[in-house]
Amino acid sequence: MIRAGVLGATGYAGAELVRLLASHKDTEIAMLASKTYAGQKMSEVYPSLRGVCDVVLEEADAETAAQKCDVVFTALPHGVSNEVISALYEKGLKVIDLSGDFRYNDIETYEKWYQVKHSCPELLKVSVYGLCELHREEIKKARLVGNPGCYTTCSILGLAPLLKNNAIETKNIIIDAKSGVSGAGRGLGQAYHFCECTETMKAYKVATHRHTSEIEQELSLIAGEEITLSFTPHLVPMKRGIFATEYANLKKPYTKEELLKMYHDFYQNEKFVRIYDNALPENNHVTGSNFVDIGLTVDERLGRVIVISNIDNLIKGAAGQAVQNMNLMFGLPEDEGLCGAGYYL
Repeated sequence: MIRAGVLGATGYAGAELVRLLASHKDTEIAMLASKTYAGQKMSEVYPSLRGVCDVVLEEADAETAAQKCDVVFTALPHGVSNEVISALYEKGLKVIDLSGDFRYNDIETYEKWYQVKHSCPELLKVSVYGLCELHREEIKKARLVGNPGCYTTCSILGLAPLLKNNAIETKNIIIDAKSGVSGAGRGLGQAYHFCECTETMKAYKVATHRHTSEIEQELSLIAGEEITLSFTPHLVPMKRGIFATEYANLKKPYTKEELLKMYHDFYQNEKFVRIYDNALPENNHVTGSNFVDIGLTVDERLGRVIVISNIDNLIKGAAGQAVQNMNLMFGLPEDEGLCGAGYYL
């Protein structure tokens, strides 16, 4: 059995990790840490886990984790993660980090967009970007994985086949993405009170959201040239989900069928990517699952392709993807513990 620990277990992503790990046949939960709720049972913080995970939360350090765990998931805020992870890595543990601290190839890009100094930039040389569909072989050999963001996962997978096939222009890509409120985390904030976010929509961090740089990094690697794009996130009145609409100008006329073939070929062996041939994704098709659903249409009048991609921000956009990475790192079937369909209602 793989002994797993979660630091930051009581945030939304951390709690989803606990739920998934508790039902994973090859893992046992060896340690759960929470600074706020140390001393309480996980099931006292999240009563839905009563009888499923009654582990007592603790304030863990690297020494404790090294004694108890084979792999540690860190679901901590950016800037906090890199200090903890340095110690965990030195102890020989495998680490999967859900913050943005180890997603970047370039330290200057990270520090520019996150506005913090990275305390262990040397680890960026050994960390692997944990988008399994694109970096599978590197992840299998990694000891430190930077789990991708939710917006980034949805957007990158939505556009990757088009860039790989040199089908779209690279300088005028637009991504319009909507997120459920859980994407803001469990912390208190006026903008996320029920009366502030129900029956309304709002854009935020327009042209400045840090996930822009992460998306550009990965899409540039696929395209083999620098990608610059416009990314606008929106908060919508639902609990969970990322619904992204990507717009790109085609380099030459393509039919919808020709573009769909690119997607089917690119993702032909992927267990968690579902391509819609005759419809478009909807948020409730992926809620509670590790799937990414993708559909598209061609605007022949404008010579533009419009792609719809959709994930659950807490599963494929966070905890499910982290478990998928763990499976690869330990040589397990990639879909172990993640096979279930979502819940439609």
